Amino acid sequence: MSERKKLLIKLDSFRPLGDMVYESLRDAIVSQVLAPGERLMETELAEEMGVSRTPVREAIRKLELEGYIVMLPRKGAYVSGLSIKDINDVFEVRGALEALASGLAAARATQDEIEQMERDLVAEAAHFETSDLLKTIEVDVKFHEMIYSASRNTRLQGLIKDLRDQVQRFRTTTLAVPGRMKFALEEHKMIVEAIASGDIQGAKDAAREHIESAENAFLEVISYTEGKE
Repeated sequence: MSERKKLLIKLDSFRPLGDMVYESLRDAIVSQVLAPGERLMETELAEEMGVSRTPVREAIRKLELEGYIVMLPRKGAYVSGLSIKDINDVFEVRGALEALASGLAAARATQDEIEQMERDLVAEAAHFETSDLLKTIEVDVKFHEMIYSASRNTRLQGLIKDLRDQVQRFRTTTLAVPGRMKFALEEHKMIVEAIASGDIQGAKDAAREHIESAENAFLEVISYTEGKE
């Protein structure tokens, strides 16, 4: 197994060390620098990050509560994978929250925000044509964040971001499902059309259908992977 990239934290004198350690570990899990199933050793992580074990231990406990880490009796801490139940739970809640955010955006988005969403769609289509998966994901994240911002509800934005991050580490394989990128683009267009026309219910329905479609693609990947194993 190849050696993974060393973890580093960017020190900021204005922020608590514990927060920076937590965010560094969380980002490493989301980006799969720390892969599902990988064991997390407090001492080794502390040495890599140049901190004491205390903030690492606290970060691991917090990440366990959020579902990123699982503690196994007599074995220690491991980066968690996602079970079918986990996937269903995450997408069930996310579908409701994405629908709420899109509905609020339909009522509150400015013309500038709508135009930015439309530009994101153009960029997404261009990356789709060149099969640039990573760029497509980058624009996808930006597109959804614009909708969250247009909802004018900061609490909602935080809740959705946490749910998105829990599955973001598997995003590349999900969009690699044949036809998924094309369908995602069409679903995004329907959401923007509803928001642009101020159709609150239409935006909610389009967002919910988009998340249901994403969940189906996700489950397809899981099923295929388990079949190979």
